[in-house]
Amino acid sequence: MNRFLLTGSLFLASLMTTPRLAAAESRLLAPGARVEKLGGGYEFTEGPAANARGDIFFTDQPNDRIVRWDAQSGTFSDWLKPCGRANGTYFDARGNLLTCSDELNQLWSISPDKTVTVLVKDFGGRLLNGPNDLWVRPDGALYFTDPRYPRPYWKRDPKTQQAGEHVYFLDAKHASAPKPVATDLKQPNGIIGTPDGKTLYVADIGAGKTYAYDVQPGGELAGKRLFCNLGSDGMTLDAEGNVYLTGKGVSVFDKAGQQIEHLDIPEGWTANVTFGGTNNDLLFITASKSIYGARLRVKGAGRVVQK
Repeated sequence: MNRFLLTGSLFLASLMTTPRLAAAESRLLAPGARVEKLGGGYEFTEGPAANARGDIFFTDQPNDRIVRWDAQSGTFSDWLKPCGRANGTYFDARGNLLTCSDELNQLWSISPDKTVTVLVKDFGGRLLNGPNDLWVRPDGALYFTDPRYPRPYWKRDPKTQQAGEHVYFLDAKHASAPKPVATDLKQPNGIIGTPDGKTLYVADIGAGKTYAYDVQPGGELAGKRLFCNLGSDGMTLDAEGNVYLTGKGVSVFDKAGQQIEHLDIPEGWTANVTFGGTNNDLLFITASKSIYGARLRVKGAGRVVQK
């Protein structure tokens, strides 16, 4: 695996790309920082999530593995292989990595010692379409998206899957069946919520739009409103409430839904993004066969505090 060192606000690596956006041109990049290529050689990178110490775990789905970037040493290493073809991931407060493992269209919880617990294996007696992305609410309940992206490794009849592509809610005890809470979207994909648990953003990548919802205590979503006219694969939030969308590079919108920045990434597709690192100010970007990063002047929206 590639490795790099952090020095001040710059990344030093053996392989660097020409920076596409300098700090002087940016509202978000830290002084002297720029977007850098951190590593490559992957098949398709996805699903980054940071643990309590700032280490970042991401997936290389075609190779059926989860890779860990160590925030202290700056090294990459395989953490789990195979991993159920994990896609989107998110840490809960107990340090478990929750994954959208769509080899069998399931939702998993992977403990720090790598013990796997299947949280969701179907809905209504039928397989899910393919859990894609998820967000854990402060109380431990979670939301996940279930679009349909046929995989070459599936050996099943599509008729055994869900008829619609929905957003689901699973309560904090994970004991009951998930329930659909948004059923009117074309193809929900990226999802993220605010640290206070009050607002949920869902990207309808099929319609090219992102919506905001008011989160209800029982999991229901109310007050659906258009946030911006752009869909997204993965999403994240910073401490100022800015929303980061992916696809062609990284597009950043303020709380009012106005675009304030675009980070150009020299790859065909930017799949996902998260904050991590020891100071929670490293923007970590999964983009096709590579990983990119940038030091920002703003931190990510909260950090998981393990109980």
